[in-house]
This record gives sequence, structure tokens and C-alpha cells, in this order.
Amino acid sequence: MTTIRIANAQFWVHDQNEALDFYTKKLGWEVRADVSMEAWNFRWLCVAPPGGGPALVLMPVPGQPMLDETSSAQLSELVAKGAGGTLFLETDDCHASYNELSARGVEFNDPPTAQPYGIDTSFRDPSGNNIRLTQVLEFDPNRH
Repeated sequence: MTTIRIANAQFWVHDQNEALDFYTKKLGWEVRADVSMEAWNFRWLCVAPPGGGPALVLMPVPGQPMLDETSSAQLSELVAKGAGGTLFLETDDCHASYNELSARGVEFNDPPTAQPYGIDTSFRDPSGNNIRLTQVLEFDPNRH
């Protein structure tokens, strides 16, 4: 059987440059690809944490011809409300990552909180996309 693996995931963003600034400067990620295709009026922009693994494509909310104006506006509104999906990140130390990212200007929705699966917190990118940051611990249904 051939090997198939996840190469990239994608978030809709309102502004690619603003998203690029957030992911590289505030989260400390690296640019994996930044290719403009003028004939298509399209920019393929991928970022990822240093060290390998799948990248996140920062894709602009589409307009014509992919979506009509009304649909594009609706998608943009849903993304801003956090309904565009969630990115789940894992860290070795949720409290230390929270402090480091807070110092870089990331605004968290909640402090690191003990959950049955680990220690968890969340924040959003400038477009409104949800990002969860978790320190996975051994599952404990009694942990609160």
C-alpha cells in the first residue's frame, strides 16, 4: 500500500499579510511557501512551526468566480465568528507557551486550564480562526 500523509491544512483568512505577520512574528512559525501566480490573481502562502510536519495554508476568503459576492461575505462573517474550523496545537508545557506567546502579543481566550486530557487554552488569529493549545497528559476522567 502506498503512503499517504497530511501535507497541509487550510484556514480562510481576511488578509494574507496580516495573517503572515501573526503566524511568523507572534507564533514564531516559518514560511514554507509564498508563491504569487499573477495570471490567476492567487497567492499560495504556507506557514508551519519550525521543525517539519504539515503546514497551514493561509487562503484568502474567495470571491468571484469561486463564490458570488453574497456567499463570500457570508463565509467571511462565519470565519470572523470562529466557525471556519479549529487548529489543534500541542505543546510540552502549556503554561510556558502561554506566557511566551502572551509576551509576543497573542491574546488568549482563557488561561491554561486542567482538563481530563491535559492542560488546554485557546486563542484566535486576526481573521477569527480558533486555535487550541494543549499539553496532553495521561487521560484522567477525574481531573478537573
